Amino acid sequence: MGIFVCSYTEIVESPSDGQATESSYWVGLRGLYARSLAWLMQRMPNERQRLLAVTILAGGLCGLAAVAFHISVGGVEALLIDHAATASGRSWIWWTILTPALGGLVCGLGLYYLVPAAAGSGIPQVKVAFSRHSGFISVKETIGKFILCVVQIGSGGSLGVEGPTVHICAGVSNILAQVAHLSPVNCRRMASVGMAAGIAAAFNAPIAAVTFTLEELIGDLDQTMLAGVIVAAALAAVVENRILGSNPIFHVPRAFTLGNSSSLVWYALLGILAAIASVAFTDSLLGLRGWFKRLSAVPKWVQPAMGGAATGSLAVVALLLFHLNGIAGDPYKTLTLAFTGGLPVLAMVVLCVLKLAATVTSYSSGGAGGIFAPALFMGGMLGGAVGYIDVTVFHHPADSIGAFAVVGMGAVFAGVVRAPMTSVLIIFEMTGGYGLVLPLMIANMSAFALARHWRRTPIYEALLEQDGIKLHESPTPLDLPGTVNDVETESSVEVNE
Repeated sequence: MGIFVCSYTEIVESPSDGQATESSYWVGLRGLYARSLAWLMQRMPNERQRLLAVTILAGGLCGLAAVAFHISVGGVEALLIDHAATASGRSWIWWTILTPALGGLVCGLGLYYLVPAAAGSGIPQVKVAFSRHSGFISVKETIGKFILCVVQIGSGGSLGVEGPTVHICAGVSNILAQVAHLSPVNCRRMASVGMAAGIAAAFNAPIAAVTFTLEELIGDLDQTMLAGVIVAAALAAVVENRILGSNPIFHVPRAFTLGNSSSLVWYALLGILAAIASVAFTDSLLGLRGWFKRLSAVPKWVQPAMGGAATGSLAVVALLLFHLNGIAGDPYKTLTLAFTGGLPVLAMVVLCVLKLAATVTSYSSGGAGGIFAPALFMGGMLGGAVGYIDVTVFHHPADSIGAFAVVGMGAVFAGVVRAPMTSVLIIFEMTGGYGLVLPLMIANMSAFALARHWRRTPIYEALLEQDGIKLHESPTPLDLPGTVNDVETESSVEVNE
């Protein structure tokens, strides 16, 4: 950790004369950093060489950071929300409500007093850093994102790990860029490297990581940037794969295919319903978030606890009705049941609605966590419910319910995130099957086109605009990345996903 913080100077106030002096510990770290930098410059005087070396190193370290983050979240989930939901007697009800509320309270305190820039999922923060600050993300923000998201998600917040993984990896890649003394242009390129590595490690989907970075961040084909994105995504996915296995998110029982062409009519319907669900989700999230922003009667650091309590209450409803979680805690275990057709249609419809409400309250109240996993969960439940219609009307095999659940994941993802190429590729890579190409194209593009027609502004841009930030406007002149002005600007603006 020392090398990550050695570029920042700690000043301590002398109690006797009031003069600022550097602690001996930080003097030693600065000396180590200077010697390491001199060694690097001697062997790699050319910045292109340093950029390549840092990109390769970033891919591996981002994969390790992602693994550490995911394991930490899983461990805290097992310790807190899973333990609360299985408490003896009727006490599980109160523990399931209180645990996310307490986690939200701890997270709210950390966000309000320590790292306000760590709120939300992190993808908007990376977009702002890329567009306005040459990719600069501070060490404090990176570490704070890691710790607070572990607390929020592990205690039962209805949020995902994928967006925070992007933020953390972008921070790691920028720290390496700062250590290597890369130019602002190449530091900016390293932000895209971090985003690609984060998506690749989160989903074990390096191809989708490249397309998402192109769609969401870069927007054009900078060959140097694209090459770094591909290298880092591949390396991060390899690291995640070696440690967590070939499919770290969920298990798909088999490769699904389009069994009957008559089912295409229901896939088209699924695309329309996915667009409606996407717009309902984004409108609810933005509306409730705006209400929380105007809420002055409750301190800002308490508001995430309110969202946590609401999420816990909705999880109790799911457990009482269906003996299933997925509302608070890991949603992928319940989502896997939809692939096997093991959930009744009523359960999938209700779980979809409950997940939407829980995610909106967790996120809008100011929590730290992403919306990727909730979008996939809602899509899987919605798709499985439509699959029941296909089975009932056309008497197709029950296996088609799982196929509809898979397509539903991509359709809602496309409608919410507005990344149509990524939504197709990420399903291919996560499920390992390409037999649903046509249904995925129909449902995903329908959901994307309709959602964009009804709501022109994508969710991330809408959230930034709600904070008074327009990425396409000329930014206010700032000092170079890494200066005090830049850090204060990042920390003073509350940016949620």
